[in-house]
Amino acid sequence: MGIRSLKPVTPGQRHRIVNTYSEITADKPEKTLVVAIKGSGGRDNTGKMTMRYIGGGHKRMYRLIDFKRDKENIPATVKSIEYDPNRTAHIALVVYTDGEKRYILAPNGLKVGQTLNCGKGVAPEVGNTLFLSEIPLGTVIHNIELRPGQGGAMARSAGSYAQLMSRDGRYAIIKLPSGESRMILVTCKATIGSVSNAEHANEQSGKAGRSRWLGRRPRTRGVAMNPVDHPMGGGEGRASGGHPRSRKGLYTKGRKTRAPKNASNKFIVERRKK
Repeated sequence: MGIRSLKPVTPGQRHRIVNTYSEITADKPEKTLVVAIKGSGGRDNTGKMTMRYIGGGHKRMYRLIDFKRDKENIPATVKSIEYDPNRTAHIALVVYTDGEKRYILAPNGLKVGQTLNCGKGVAPEVGNTLFLSEIPLGTVIHNIELRPGQGGAMARSAGSYAQLMSRDGRYAIIKLPSGESRMILVTCKATIGSVSNAEHANEQSGKAGRSRWLGRRPRTRGVAMNPVDHPMGGGEGRASGGHPRSRKGLYTKGRKTRAPKNASNKFIVERRKK
């Protein structure tokens, strides 16, 4: 794992910082675990553009990831660590003893040939999936379920992790990457370790063209538009545009967006840091 900067042979390489991909051991995905993915270009079912600044991008195949880890007490061997164009983390191809192959999120430190397991009575080692009731307190975890059997929903991006702080009756208290502390049922599952590819945060694209490869079209600033197009548009010279607003006129940049009567508020022990 690591990053490196390129020699400034071209303007696009001058500020480019790339991933070395030293962990990757395979260059082609498992054919039985990929499906075609069709881009929308920001258009709805009638062909009308409903989301701006989306389109183009390199063709991708979607890797089917096992977030549930529901093959309990059946050992699996890590066959390869692979790149996934659909997420920031790396993925691992595991082969179970009954012959089934699945993709999982690759934790940091996972090696080819390592044996993984999940379910009750499993050792709390990197890559294993356990119920929150069986994970030792203070353990670093990722791919955490919000509801039993739902599949991991939290702490799934590159380098992210949460920590099991305590248990109180039916609930475990988890400190999430945002700094929020939250109660989750102890019957939910989580995977031991942090997510791989932590250096992703230090990468730099180096040029605008790479955003196009990722399917992101150029975004026009609101202050550069006319008043008919955006609340912050118009004015003589470079007007500041007043308080930042969205295209629909709602305050943005600092305004709370969480519903005040959200049913899950009662599970939040401590809010995330501002």
